[in-house]
Amino acid sequence: MKKNNDLIKPDTGRISITKAFGKNLAILLSEKIMPVYKNFDSKSFIRSVEKKVVNKRYTERIDIIAEELKAHLPPEYTVALSILMQILGPENESETGMFTNFYWIMPIGKFVEKNGLNSFNESIKAIEEITKRNTGEYAIRPYARHYPKKTLRVCIKWAKSNNFHLRRLASEGLRPKLPWATKLETWNEDPKPIFEILNILKEDEVKFVKKSVANHLRDWIKINPRETNKLVKEWSKSDNENTKWILKHAQR
Repeated sequence: MKKNNDLIKPDTGRISITKAFGKNLAILLSEKIMPVYKNFDSKSFIRSVEKKVVNKRYTERIDIIAEELKAHLPPEYTVALSILMQILGPENESETGMFTNFYWIMPIGKFVEKNGLNSFNESIKAIEEITKRNTGEYAIRPYARHYPKKTLRVCIKWAKSNNFHLRRLASEGLRPKLPWATKLETWNEDPKPIFEILNILKEDEVKFVKKSVANHLRDWIKINPRETNKLVKEWSKSDNENTKWILKHAQR
C-alpha cells in the first residue's frame, strides 16, 4: 500500500491518529473487503465507525474498528478471519513501515486478539501473517495466557524463522511489560521458558530483532533480577558482537 500523505504529520512523519483511525480507515478497509466479501455493508460500517470514534483515543479507536468488523462480517469467526486474511496484501520486506504503510492492519490484529481464542491454530496462523506486515505483538498475548505451552512452542519455531518479523515477534509478543499492552505475568516467577527463546535470538544480526531482545531483557531485569542476572552473566561470556550490543542496550 502506498502512503497516504494526507494522513502523515509533516513535522514527525507519523500517522495522524485523528485522520487515520476513523472514517478514512473505515473507507480503506471497506474498499479492500468488498471485492472479497460482496455482502459487506460498507455504508453501515463507515457510518458506525465515524460516529463511534469521536473524542476517542488511539487504542479505543482500534478497538471500535475491530468491533465493527466483527459486527459487519459473517458471525462465524473462522469465516470472517478468512476474509480478512485475503486483504493483507504483500509482506513488509523492511524493518520499518509497520505503523505507516501498514497501519491499517492494526484493527485486524485486534480482531484476532479479541475473538479468536477458541480457534488457536487459525488465529496463530493469522497472527503470523499479520506480523509480516504490521505486528502481532498485541494479538499474541491472550493466547500466551490461555495456552502458554502451545504458544511457547510456536514462538520457539518463530525464533528460528528466516523471517525477521517472526523472530522479533517471538521476543516482543512475550515481553512481560510491553508498552500499550496489559502485563503478561504468566512466567514472572519462572522466566526460564522465555529465556530459551531469548537464547535462540541473542546473536541475531537484524537490529529490529536485537532491539526487541534488549527491551525484553530489560523488562526481566526489573521483574525477576535474580534469574535474569544469571542469564546476563552467561551472555557476558560471549564474544559475539550482537550479544554484546543487546546486553549494552538492555542494561542502559
